[in-house]
This record gives sequence, C-alpha cells and structure tokens, in this order.
Amino acid sequence: MKEKLYKSLPNLAQNLLISLFNYRAYKGRYGGRYHDYLSRFKSNRNLSRESLILIQKERFKAFILAATSNSEYYNQLYSTITHPEDLENIQQLPIIHKETLRQHIDKITLQTDEILEISKTGGTTGKSLTVKYRAVNTQERFAMLDDFRGRFGYALGKKTAWFSGKDLLTGTDVRKNRFWKTDIIHKVRYYSTFHIKEDFLKYYVEDLIKFQPEYFVGFPSTILEIAKYGLAKGYDFPANTVKAIFPTAETITPEMRNTIEKFFKTRLYDQYASSEGAPFIFECHEGHLHLELQSGIFEVLDHENNPCQSGRLVVTSFTTEGTPLIRYDIGDSITLEDESKTCSCGNNNPLVKAILGRIDDYVYSPENGKINLGNVSNTLKDTKGIIRFQAIQDDLNMIQLLVVKDDALFSARIEDIFIQNWRDRIGMTMDLKITYVDDIPVEKSGKYRIVKNNIKHLIA
Repeated sequence: MKEKLYKSLPNLAQNLLISLFNYRAYKGRYGGRYHDYLSRFKSNRNLSRESLILIQKERFKAFILAATSNSEYYNQLYSTITHPEDLENIQQLPIIHKETLRQHIDKITLQTDEILEISKTGGTTGKSLTVKYRAVNTQERFAMLDDFRGRFGYALGKKTAWFSGKDLLTGTDVRKNRFWKTDIIHKVRYYSTFHIKEDFLKYYVEDLIKFQPEYFVGFPSTILEIAKYGLAKGYDFPANTVKAIFPTAETITPEMRNTIEKFFKTRLYDQYASSEGAPFIFECHEGHLHLELQSGIFEVLDHENNPCQSGRLVVTSFTTEGTPLIRYDIGDSITLEDESKTCSCGNNNPLVKAILGRIDDYVYSPENGKINLGNVSNTLKDTKGIIRFQAIQDDLNMIQLLVVKDDALFSARIEDIFIQNWRDRIGMTMDLKITYVDDIPVEKSGKYRIVKNNIKHLIA
C-alpha cells in the first residue's frame, strides 16, 4: 500500500517523502548513544596495539556473557564449555554457519521486550537472512562508519551520491531519463542501480557532473560502469569535486579502483562489513586496510579450522547483541599482512593485505581448481570493448560467459585475447560458451555479480 502510494506521487512529492523518511530514520541512528560512541572512536584512533587488544578482550567477555544470558541457543550451546567468555578459549566455541543461523534464528535472537530493528541480507548468493539489532548497536555501527568516513571530511549533510539497492524509480522516471531521487534535507541523491545499461549511462554521467557531489557511497560495480562509460565517451569529470568514494557490499579489484579513481579524479577508500553485522575493516589515507579490533574478533582459518595467513573469515561481532554473531563463518576470505608490518597513518590495528571477497565468488575448473574473483576479473587484461560480463557455472565442465560489448571497439582479435585469458585460468578441457547480450541485469538487491557459481555443492 505504501509503495503504491509512493509510486502515484509526482517526483517532487516523492523526493520530499524520501527526505522525511530519512529524517525519521536518522533520529534513531544518530540519537541515543551515537555521539558518545563517535567521541570514543575519535579519541581511540591512535591507541597502541596493546590497548586495542585489551578493549577487544573486555568487549568479548561482556558480549559472550550477554549472549549466554539472553539467547536460548547460545545458553544451551555453551553449557558444557568452561569460561566461554575468555578470549583464550574461543576455539572451543563451535563455528556457526549461515544455514545454522537461519534455522535457529528465533532461539539465537535476543529474548527481550525491547523493540529490535530488522535487517535483511540481500540473498544474492542464496536465501535471504533476517537479523535483528538493538538500537544501541545500530548507533554504534553508524558511529564507527562515520568516524571512518569523517577522516576524509565526510559528515551527514555533505552533498552525496548514493548507489544502493533502493528501488525508488517509477515508469515515468525512466521515460524521462531520470534515474535518481533526492533527499532534499540531507543533500543525498540516490542513483538507481537497476538501470545500468548503455542507453541510460549518459544521463547518470551528466547528472553527476551537474549535481557535483562531494562524496560517493555504494555499490562499486555501478560506479565502475558509470566511470567506464564516462572515459569511453570522453567526458571530463570536474577535478577537485569528489573528495572520496566509499564502496560498500562488493569486493574491490585493482582494475575497478584504477578506473573509478581515474574518471572521478579522486581516491577510493575501501571498507568491509556485512548486512548481518560483521565487524569492520577500514582503509586508511595511506591506502592500507586495518582490522577494527574494537568492533569484533577476526579469525582467518584454513579448511581444517586452523589459524592461517590467508583463508576464510570467521567473525565475532560486538555490535550484534540482537542476533549475536559468534564465530560466524560469513563466507568471505581475506589475507592478513605480516604482523611485523605497521602503518604510518597512526592506526595500530592489524593490517590486512587483501579482502578476497566471497568464497562463493569463484569458478571451478576440474583441471586447475578454483579461480577466484580477482583472477576472473583479470580476464579483461589487454582487452577493450567489453562493457560488462558475467561468468555463470551450472556444470562442472562448462562456463557460460554473458558479454555486453561495444561494437565500435570489440573485434575478433579482442575476443581471441579474452578467450585465451580464460584458457590461461581454467585450462583447455572445459567448455567455454560466450553469449553476447544487450544487458546483464543486477540482482534483486541491486548488486551486480561478476560470478554466479551454482555448483558449489558438487565441489568437495
């Protein structure tokens, strides 16, 4: 009913309604203990590693004690474990997988009379998942995010271009080539991530030049397509306009970073979190990624659950009291930097060498094994005229490539290079089928997936 009413309103009224909706939401996010949290994180920016570890241990203890007291599931799960609240005993706690979380969500969720906020994951790699937050957890998470973005000058009210999974457009908007809605009060323009195709990108680029946002936030795959189009068509984005770009929800590859920064003439600063509430990883102004120890525990484990330098990420997040995430296998993988390395930015949190992205974001070759997202994206090396592609694997012995191409730049020689790049990675025995299409749609969440692996259940 609300959506139908919104869609029936004229554009100006829709913008006003979005502004009022955000005003109400921001009162909760930036009220309560938000300013106390923000002040704490600002003052803790340059704490020593020892001080950060001490805070982490204290928070872990309080978090586990609260979970066992208020969550029926964890109370039963840890009933035979001696001192589960001691960080030294963390490996005695069972690892929780997404399906376990989904099946036992009612027993895991905090038993309280407090009204909990609902958050849904996008479900782009499986079924959607609903978790719940306490209001203070939401306030703390926004304080952490704003402390990170604030290091580059960002604050609520600065002119911002936002690219997320909000489905805000109407048929009239599309007919008028208007692919955005604006929060007038907070100076945020929401650009649709569902209409990223060659016919429309012109209007995105020209409106961004006209709007002149100071900051970009959102899905990097959408920002990338706009940047690629702008470069290909010779647009000159005004220098010294955008102060920083903050990507969300998707893994950044070096090629994505280079293209986005080149067109928009600014720096991109990466971050890691999740809809479920994973602890944070933030990039500093020196270009290094840091674990945020105040937000949770990061375990990097191999296939036998032993700690390692590069492997799957298992998290415990202190800001998930509503639906506690304790040793949660989030489905992503990272590579830690050598412990002896430090950063000149003054942040003493441990360094991360690379966020490798979702473990599911790979294709599998019976000849060569797993080819991860970074290697998949590198198949574009030495090519031009490929606007977008998606690798789909429904069979162990075949990969289907959907390719959107620019006929003016693409050629048979480029196709040969692209195929050879794939052969270098998957070997010569797999079938490789290329289908040229006019468009590759995003998921229901608004995210764009380079890889869709539908056979992971067949891979040991």
